[in-house]
Amino acid sequence: MPMLMSLASAWIVLPAVLLAGGLIGASGIGGVLLVPVLTKLGEVPLPQAIAAASLGFALPALVALRPLLRERAQAARCIPLLAGALAGAGAGALLVRWLPAAALMTGVTLLVLFSGWRGLRAAAAAPAPAAPLGTPLLLALGVAVGLGSALTGTGGPVLVLPLLMLLRQPVGFAVMAAQAVQLPVALASSAVHAIEGRLDLRLAALCGLLMLAGSLAGQRAAAGLDMRQLQRFVSLLLLAVGSWFAWLLLA
Repeated sequence: MPMLMSLASAWIVLPAVLLAGGLIGASGIGGVLLVPVLTKLGEVPLPQAIAAASLGFALPALVALRPLLRERAQAARCIPLLAGALAGAGAGALLVRWLPAAALMTGVTLLVLFSGWRGLRAAAAAPAPAAPLGTPLLLALGVAVGLGSALTGTGGPVLVLPLLMLLRQPVGFAVMAAQAVQLPVALASSAVHAIEGRLDLRLAALCGLLMLAGSLAGQRAAAGLDMRQLQRFVSLLLLAVGSWFAWLLLA
């Protein structure tokens, strides 16, 4: 058992981490639960929680790469986004000790809530998707997502998924990109955290294995949904996560 977490709190934290993995597999954004669970329930200090979460996301991200590898055209579209996320996450991990995470989380909360609301409206109206984003925009989007994800320990999907939905990209591509972006964010940010001595490898490995198991189950559960159902599910989940973030900020 990691030294940063007591045995008593582990009985609450571990099932919550497993649930986060299930939501990652189903929609890509379950990882937003991890840092609040570790800090609020596991009493892990915030810098160590962010570091452990960053590396822990690598394992469910590997699961998410399977459908991406089957869709070669989608994979090619994701490359600029993933490259930008790799650079942004490294920079964000370096800045995590100096920038106020609460201010950034306020912006993330507003983005998530607005995207969930708009996604529900879009699912009801079924508008046509916009044209695919160009390479420069995907690269810039990746940098912003990597930077914000490393600063908050949210793994990437909670930022990239609402942004792609706001830009009216197909929900299937948005979910796939959100799941894949976890890997460059995890690799870049956790390397910096390890160099700076914030990374508890046992805690990160435990979280990663639990999220991996949950992600496999979640991916199977989401496979039976059509695109309209998937967009509605993701939008409702965004609203739930945004509401929880708002409660945490006001608590």
